[in-house]
Amino acid sequence: MKGKATSFDIAHYAGVSQSTVSRALRNSPLVNEETRRRVHEVAKQLNYKVDKNASNLRTQQSSTLALLLFEDPTSDESQINPFFLAMLGSITRACAKEGYDLLVSFQSSSSDWQADYEDSHRADGLILLGYGDYLDYQPKFRTLIEQNTKFVCWGASVDNRPDLTVSCDNYGGGKMAAQHLLATGRTDCAFIGDASDHSPEFFARYHGFKDAFLAKGITLSERKMANAISTEESGYHATRSLIANNIRFNSLFAASDLIAIGAIRALKEAKINVPDDVHVVGFDNIAVASFVNPPLTTVQQDTTLAGQMLVDNLLKLIRGEPVENTLLPPRLIIRGSSI
Repeated sequence: MKGKATSFDIAHYAGVSQSTVSRALRNSPLVNEETRRRVHEVAKQLNYKVDKNASNLRTQQSSTLALLLFEDPTSDESQINPFFLAMLGSITRACAKEGYDLLVSFQSSSSDWQADYEDSHRADGLILLGYGDYLDYQPKFRTLIEQNTKFVCWGASVDNRPDLTVSCDNYGGGKMAAQHLLATGRTDCAFIGDASDHSPEFFARYHGFKDAFLAKGITLSERKMANAISTEESGYHATRSLIANNIRFNSLFAASDLIAIGAIRALKEAKINVPDDVHVVGFDNIAVASFVNPPLTTVQQDTTLAGQMLVDNLLKLIRGEPVENTLLPPRLIIRGSSI
C-alpha cells in the first residue's frame, strides 16, 4: 500500500464502516469483541498509527451543546410533544448566556442514536428530551455513561436510573391535583395515563394522586383507570372506553394535558358536561391548555427553570464539578374545567 494507512483503509480490509473502525480503535462497548479484534489486527497489519494531533483536536471543547429531541406520536406531522417545544426557548437562552451554541437535532428511535455525537465530536455534551418507553432506553443511557459522554435528561428521577436528570416533582404534582378535586367534593375519580414502570413520570403522578385520596380514606378503583400515551387521540379513546363500559365518575385526572384535551372531547361527544358533570385536571400546562373549552385546570411544570437547570447541570458535568439530580416544584393552575 502506498502512503500512510487511514481508517478508511482499515474499514475496507476489515469489512466494516469507518465509524465502526473509529469506535473499535477506542474500544467502544458499542462494538462487539470479535469486530474490535479484527479491526485491531488489520490496523496492526497496515502499520496504522493514530494521528495524535487530530486526536487532540477532536478532544478539544467545541463550545457547543446538542439538544436531541426524540420523536413522539402527535396529531400533526411535527412528531414533537408541544411540552418540549415550550422548553426549547429556555434552553436556547441559557446556552447563549453561557457563550455556548446549541445544536438542535430531531432523533428517530434508531438503534444507534446514542453513538452519533460521540463519534462526530460536534458537541461537548447532550441534552435529551423525550425518550419514549423508559425501559427500552435505559440500556442506551448506560452505554452513554460507559462512553463517558456528558449528558443530562429531562425525566423522572427513579432509584435505578443511571443518568443525571432534571425533573418535576411528579409525585407532588399528582397530590396537588388530588387535593384540588377533594376540595371540590369530586371524590369519584378516573385516571387516564400509563401507571407503570414504562412511563415513570406518569407513574409518579398516579402514585401522588392515589396517596392523597388514601390519606382521606378513599381508594381509587382500578376499573376507573384507562391506559393512554401522551396524545389527544389516546386520551380520547381511553375515555370513550370507560364511557362505553358504563363506568361512571365525577372527576378525571389525566397524566398529561394532551390526554386531558382528548378526554374532554370524548366527554362532550357523550353529552357529559365539563365541569358540571365531570371535573377534569391535566398535567404540564402546555400553551393550548388555557384555550380549550372549558380552559383546562392543570399542574404546571416550570419549563423556563427546567431549561436553565438542564444547561447549568450539563456544564457542571462537563467542567467536572459536583452535580446532583434536580427536582423542580410544580404549581396548580385552576381553570374552568374543574370549578
